[in-house]
Amino acid sequence: MDQLKKKRVSSGIAQLDGLLGDLYIGDNVLWYEDAGSFSSAFCVHFIRQSLGEKKPVIYVSFDRSPKNVVTFLGPLAENQHFTILDCFTNGKGDSSEVFTKFYEKDGAQWPYQVIKVNDPTSPSQVSEAIYGLHGTLTGDIRFIIDSLTGMQDLWGGEEQVTKFYARTCPRLYELDTIAYWIVEKSAHSSRLKANINKIAQVAIDLSVKNGKSILKILKAEKRTTPSINEPQVFTCEQGEIAFDLPRSLPGRFDLGGRIKAVRQQQGLSQKELAERTGVTPSSISQIEKNLIYPSIPALFRLAESLSVGVAAFFEGLAPTGSGCVFRDVAGSGVALEKACKGAVSGQRLLPPDIADTAADPYRLRIEPGRKLSGHFFNHKGEEVGYLLQGTLSLWVNGRRQQAVAGDLIYLQRDTPEQWENSGDGVAELLWLKLRG
Repeated sequence: MDQLKKKRVSSGIAQLDGLLGDLYIGDNVLWYEDAGSFSSAFCVHFIRQSLGEKKPVIYVSFDRSPKNVVTFLGPLAENQHFTILDCFTNGKGDSSEVFTKFYEKDGAQWPYQVIKVNDPTSPSQVSEAIYGLHGTLTGDIRFIIDSLTGMQDLWGGEEQVTKFYARTCPRLYELDTIAYWIVEKSAHSSRLKANINKIAQVAIDLSVKNGKSILKILKAEKRTTPSINEPQVFTCEQGEIAFDLPRSLPGRFDLGGRIKAVRQQQGLSQKELAERTGVTPSSISQIEKNLIYPSIPALFRLAESLSVGVAAFFEGLAPTGSGCVFRDVAGSGVALEKACKGAVSGQRLLPPDIADTAADPYRLRIEPGRKLSGHFFNHKGEEVGYLLQGTLSLWVNGRRQQAVAGDLIYLQRDTPEQWENSGDGVAELLWLKLRG
């Protein structure tokens, strides 16, 4: 299945989603870690996000005992959608009594779902356990595989690890899973890392330099992110990840304030909105302060959680006060491509004196019975449309797709070759051009 057709999901960290361009179902994500580089915190956010969406999570543990995993995750480990696949007890734990005692519980009160692999020294038995467990679950399954280093210690070398990864990674992709693979950088050769990088969809490096925690995206397949190989400084306090990003919203376009205003009008706390949206309260706080801004999918998740159209964030719902509220904005003219002449009209929704914004919102109207042999704009960045009324057909890469009122149109890279309003009435779009 083409990557662009797969569902986009969140890592549980809004800033990382923005840097990465979100995760896709099918992604295998390599996390290269140094000691003390907080890979576990990124895993916890992903687990919390997935469980909040009621998605099954399988934690495949080579380096941690089940007791250690349970202690590390706390209440998350008791979630009915969470399962530990224990490759440690009969592996590095050497079936020691100190680890097997974990299983000596009253079954009626056992709060955890744990499956012990009888012979984790056999890669084939580990594979059978993974796919056997996967076959009992439904939906897109999420994996944390901790870790390739533990596999290497158990299996006696890199060749077995490389073979296991080379077979497992493509299969997990086809099974519509997302898998986090944890890799201790110093424990593996450059040859192994080069081989597994070729297969992974995403590779992320974590390091600590001069007392600062650094994240670098090494690979993000089929994403148009400018953050590849750009070091990003972050902090981790009490498990919360925050990036030191200089990307606050410019000028007077206060998107965070508008989201906050809608939330407050509905009497919701930041915590309540976070629970509805599936992110942390800290992320909502940072978005409302314009310390970060949400990715496009996250923006629409926020609108859905607040039961409003995304247009509500752009049409006069900012907090009241001098210079912030613009009522009855007629909008400025909009330069459309020649193919739109006589068929499309529209306005840029922001007042003319607000020029430098992260997103340009437009209201476009396509007359009934009209067909366009091209797109509205000559624009190379991301674009998002929300169909306010009517019906529209569009052709992208030769494929016809139809949208009705309430549908979202998201263009990441490709632009439509053709538009058509075959309905009886005007089709009206809220359209956003995103600046890269």
